[in-house]
Amino acid sequence: MSIVSKEAQIGGRTLKLEVGRFAPQTNASVIAQYGETMVLVTVVRSTPREDLGYFPLSVEYVERLYAGGRIKGSRWVKREGRPTDEAILIGRLVDRSIRPLFPKGYNDEVQVTITVLSVDLENDPDIVSLIGTSAALAISDIPWNGPIGAARVGLKEQVPFVNPTEAEKAFSDLDLVVAASKERVVMIEGKGNEVTEAQVLEATKFGKEESQKVIALIEELQKEVGQEKKSFVEKEINEEIKKRAQKFVKEYLDAVFSKEKGRETGGTGSAEALTSFLSEFEPEQKREASAAFEYFWKKIFRENVLSGKRVDGRALTEVRPIEVEVGILPRTHGSAMFKRGLTQVLTVTTLGAPSLQQLIETATGEESKRYIHHYSMPPYSLGETGRTGFLSRREIGHGALAEKAIEPVVPTEENFPYTIRVVSEVLSSNGSTSMASTCGSTLSLMDAGVPIKTPVSGVAMGLVTGEKAGAEGDYLILTDILGAEDFNGDMDFKITGSEKGITAIQLDVKIPGLTDEIIEKTLAQAKEGRLFILERMLTALKEPRQKISEYAPRVAVIHVPQEKIGEVIGPGGRVIRRLIEETGASIEVQDDGSVNVSGVDEKSVESALNQIKGLVQDAEVGQTYEGEVKRIQPFGAFVEILPGKEGLVHVSQMSEEFVDDPSTVVSIGQKVSVKVMEIDEKGRINLTMLLNGEKKGGGNRGQGRDFSRQPKFEKKPYFPSSKYRK
Repeated sequence: MSIVSKEAQIGGRTLKLEVGRFAPQTNASVIAQYGETMVLVTVVRSTPREDLGYFPLSVEYVERLYAGGRIKGSRWVKREGRPTDEAILIGRLVDRSIRPLFPKGYNDEVQVTITVLSVDLENDPDIVSLIGTSAALAISDIPWNGPIGAARVGLKEQVPFVNPTEAEKAFSDLDLVVAASKERVVMIEGKGNEVTEAQVLEATKFGKEESQKVIALIEELQKEVGQEKKSFVEKEINEEIKKRAQKFVKEYLDAVFSKEKGRETGGTGSAEALTSFLSEFEPEQKREASAAFEYFWKKIFRENVLSGKRVDGRALTEVRPIEVEVGILPRTHGSAMFKRGLTQVLTVTTLGAPSLQQLIETATGEESKRYIHHYSMPPYSLGETGRTGFLSRREIGHGALAEKAIEPVVPTEENFPYTIRVVSEVLSSNGSTSMASTCGSTLSLMDAGVPIKTPVSGVAMGLVTGEKAGAEGDYLILTDILGAEDFNGDMDFKITGSEKGITAIQLDVKIPGLTDEIIEKTLAQAKEGRLFILERMLTALKEPRQKISEYAPRVAVIHVPQEKIGEVIGPGGRVIRRLIEETGASIEVQDDGSVNVSGVDEKSVESALNQIKGLVQDAEVGQTYEGEVKRIQPFGAFVEILPGKEGLVHVSQMSEEFVDDPSTVVSIGQKVSVKVMEIDEKGRINLTMLLNGEKKGGGNRGQGRDFSRQPKFEKKPYFPSSKYRK
């Protein structure tokens, strides 16, 4: 196959799609390049080995360090290891964008593999990967209702701009990824600095418009090298089985929806109901009967919701009952329990020294994280048994979303020099655990005394559409969805934010996208729910605690001139080791002159800080200091005038009268006022206790002293060692 390429200008840079160079045995392969960031996307299809009952789509994102000209930093392992969290998140982003456009009932195994070949320091590979995947699926023979386009949207001074570079992201108030077809938005994900709903809506529309340029480019490629799509027709189910399934499910769900308000578990009982239904069929009929049951379960469930009913009896905009507790774990630095209906999350905050930041190695280099959120959802949270100790992609994704939600309000390192780790333990799950984790994180951080800029809450929004799939008002938007409403509905739209605006957003859909009208109404309805939840949260704790936990380490950061770093460390590290031994604090010196000091109590940290300040502070000639006598010698006393910095008071400068023995004037540990007389060329400090001018009396040692009064020493002959004797 000859090499075919297409190009378009997007955001002032060239987007290039190329086919025919690599991976000839795949169903389709595309090289996507934007700037100097390049990815290879391959798509392979195979017939499933068995009827799995679901669509087996997998998206693998493979990041190679060679893409950035790097070799793994480990001395023993040079091969890339398990996928990083970032790789998993990009794989999930691509998956959520393409999955809704596969035909309903299609269950061939499809695997998308994205290999990052080259990265520059400006253009993110996630957008390039998403565009390359759309192009590969579009030109393949696999049934897929694409193509889609994708764009990253930044926002500065309320003006959106496309595909910001890494440098531009630093001053952007929004980082939003939008994937869209010609008519609808398929996927949204991003974070913002408390951006208003109106600004998010405009940014989404802008991203959709920019995506049309990508779609046009892919369609050009598709016309030239696109393969004929394989025909796919969903299997028909026996009419008799369909009638039995419809009757059984309708009776079952009518009973569920007629229960009293507050019952959450009814809609999640499909497994139990299915077992009961299948018991009436012969083994060879069970597969077909199961498919009929699933079809009518979703259909009748949705019909009930569209008629204005919710399985737990709530109104469409009503939030489940909320329970909140803070400070419930006695020895942790901060803790909170957030419960909304049957969804319950315990979130714990731990504070640590700056050196405990997480280091992340990628193809673009190393970066560090000082705010980390981890999410754990064990099987018992669903009332099930299962494997533990294995971190799922879902857990990584939910933890990352909650992290994005809180990150914009975390104080800067200058204002709060701690590494912050938050862990959300899901104790019970019935929908929207990531949003419960966000709410719990806010409360846990405030309980730990972290001065967050403003509290953040979150809510998950659902959607149920009619036959027109959400067109012309044929839909209902649900606030705070249950697990059953998520499973049987068309959307899981998670939105977090403060009273001022949105901090994070994530959209998953099961239909071919959302209209602008649905997005606008969802954002407005979510704001009402978000603020209601936030009000309930603040009844437990209105603001961050004034002091951090007594069990948290004390951390402080001091900046010293870079030329003074050597004085803090000392020859061979002797000075810094002495400081650590004397104060009990941990001291770490950075190349930029930042010195991180941490300890178990404020006293040790304060002592270390004072000594470091003294080491880098220069004494001034003519300046008077309140010092402490550290050592006494026959010729004078050494006085510490600054932490770790001593000067000599010669006996001639101790008194206006003659001083024979310095011990008669001062004692070790005594506080004395001294003035700097001189700092010699070697940096030695000469001090005086005569603060009011010249001496009135006679001389003293070294200045007209009577040396005849000094003890005399007998001169003894010197004998060299036997080694040199003749």
